[in-house]
Amino acid sequence: MIPVLLRLSFTSLWMQLLLYAVAVGVVSSIAYNGWQGAVGPVDAKTDKAAPASLQDKLLRAGGFAAIGLALAYFGLMYALPADAFPGGKGEGIPLHTYGVLLAAGFSCAVAVAGRLAQDEWRRVTAVPGRGFVDTEGPKKREQVMDLAFWVLVGGLVGSRVLFVMVNWQDYAKDWTQAFSLGGGLVFYGGLIGAGLAAYLFARKYDLDFLRLADVCIPTVSLGQCLGRLGCFSAGCCWGDMAGSHSHTGVTFPGAGVAQDLFGRLGHASSLAYGSQAGDDRFVVEATGQVLHQAAPGAVRISDWVAQHGTTLPVYPTQLFESVGQLGLFVALLYARRFRRFHGHIFALWLMAYAVLRTTVELFRGDVERGTLHGLLESLGAQGLAAAVPLEAWYNVSTSQFISLCMFTFGAILLARHRPVGEAAGLGPTPSAA
Repeated sequence: MIPVLLRLSFTSLWMQLLLYAVAVGVVSSIAYNGWQGAVGPVDAKTDKAAPASLQDKLLRAGGFAAIGLALAYFGLMYALPADAFPGGKGEGIPLHTYGVLLAAGFSCAVAVAGRLAQDEWRRVTAVPGRGFVDTEGPKKREQVMDLAFWVLVGGLVGSRVLFVMVNWQDYAKDWTQAFSLGGGLVFYGGLIGAGLAAYLFARKYDLDFLRLADVCIPTVSLGQCLGRLGCFSAGCCWGDMAGSHSHTGVTFPGAGVAQDLFGRLGHASSLAYGSQAGDDRFVVEATGQVLHQAAPGAVRISDWVAQHGTTLPVYPTQLFESVGQLGLFVALLYARRFRRFHGHIFALWLMAYAVLRTTVELFRGDVERGTLHGLLESLGAQGLAAAVPLEAWYNVSTSQFISLCMFTFGAILLARHRPVGEAAGLGPTPSAA
């Protein structure tokens, strides 16, 4: 487990000057993109934009530069010490494995979705002087690239909103913390937010949403395959106690144990360690059985992790889901050639991922993710919460409830068996890809 690949520090003068130069370059690049993208007024007759005037270019470049300066200000304040930047925190720039893998997953998903969209809407037309050219596929590929921004924003907002809803009792004391950059994100919230953004995008640009979903939804599994590897590196979304004799159990480090790529020790502990360090329950180390009262052969979880500096062995549920998502991605790409209606692949993904996620949830051990027990406890129903122990199989999580709804929706969509071409507004039979 390597939570931080590299931490850049800016204590020396030349490193500080280098960071200032990078900031100037980024702001200049953003301003230049604003200048280049400026367009003039649109002619109502031809529906074409006139060349941008100098004033249009300056205004757009100035607006983009203002955004770039704001981003640069907060970045410099976070990274530089107070003697190099007013109000500087001197945190440096940590390169988190989680962020790198999450960004890699998103980039791969967007690239593959763009290629699939180009194949899906391929339309070869004879163009004088150019021969036979695909006139529609590249346009749809560019639209998917534009869709990526909508999905990114919708996913971030949705994942944060669901996290706050699940942990609302923590934010009720100070609701402004809901807008803090710290805190967690929830995949299902991101999926719902991204799905809503994609639906609005499809409506805006007159695209068939179900056909677009068939193209893009397999790539969600590709992105999540890499994203769950990031969860493993950060020590979040961990599994239940595996027992010391288990061959699949893994441990996550506390503060001062995890190293970066250069072998330097970090100061932050994994999320799994922080959770177990405050866990007053007891566990039988050999079997992983969790108890609420002391018993022969059982030790207090918090005492054990404090003594060893790592968590007790837990199931690597992040890796379980990562492998499952990769298999789902490959299977759905193959299934595309057997589609019977627009939305077929979308429906299959909804059902298959619901089963995968529900299965993985059975091995999860992070009660912070939101469960029926936690909901009853937060509502003050202590008696009912005691009747639903944390370890009970019927203590369903928020994700399992959403999975049930998602599976039902996919099954209804699949049961409709809408043939391609019979519904108004659908294009020709999808090509195999």
